[in-house]
Amino acid sequence: MAQLRQDHSEFVDRDVEIVVVGPENAPAFAKFWEANSLPFVGLPDPTYSVLKLYGQEVNLFKLGRMPAQVLIDREGTARFVHYGHSMQDIPENAEILALADEINASGGIPA
Repeated sequence: MAQLRQDHSEFVDRDVEIVVVGPENAPAFAKFWEANSLPFVGLPDPTYSVLKLYGQEVNLFKLGRMPAQVLIDREGTARFVHYGHSMQDIPENAEILALADEINASGGIPA
């Protein structure tokens, strides 16, 4: 999340809303969000309902959910999906920002 915080203004400039979904319950999630002053949306998902919608993997040997990034356009179409195998397997912000530029240039219409 530090990577997302670092370039948050770049995402805002591109009209990209960041939503981080986590397995904690609402009070624990809110406490973490407040303690870390995160500038984007956090969504607690203790029942894994969002995880199941997007096919995110759970690996108990790696302490829970594997990272996943989904870029959804204004029409609600997933334009980019990346399922990571570890916390080191996360696309760089530059890649996501370039995709956002591409989507914005096309008017947000799926290719």
